[in-house]
Amino acid sequence: MLDLYDLIRNIQKRPAMYLGQPSIAHLRAFLAGYFLARHQLGEPETAQEKHFDNFQPWIQKKFKITSSQSWDKIILFFSQDEHQALKQFFELFDEFSRSDRKEATPVITQTFHSTIKG
Repeated sequence: MLDLYDLIRNIQKRPAMYLGQPSIAHLRAFLAGYFLARHQLGEPETAQEKHFDNFQPWIQKKFKITSSQSWDKIILFFSQDEHQALKQFFELFDEFSRSDRKEATPVITQTFHSTIKG
């Protein structure tokens, strides 16, 4: 099985194949399903999944957002439409994944899993 970051990069190459249509909302739903399936299978959280937990607070800090809006809604707000927001996600994800893990980890983290509900 591909690791999370390889999967995200594959989605970037062929979003319609994975998401149906290029949409940040579809990406969020896809990733929520990925995390739910791994949890239900009893798979332990990988280092990349733990690192990705910090994407939400990283996006909030980058866009100076203090509300509890999810990362997809924040990116969409600063984009023209769903398709552009998806492109923006991949640019932001590349920046985030290259960032130093210590720098990307705020003192108080809100996990990706908790933001799926909201």
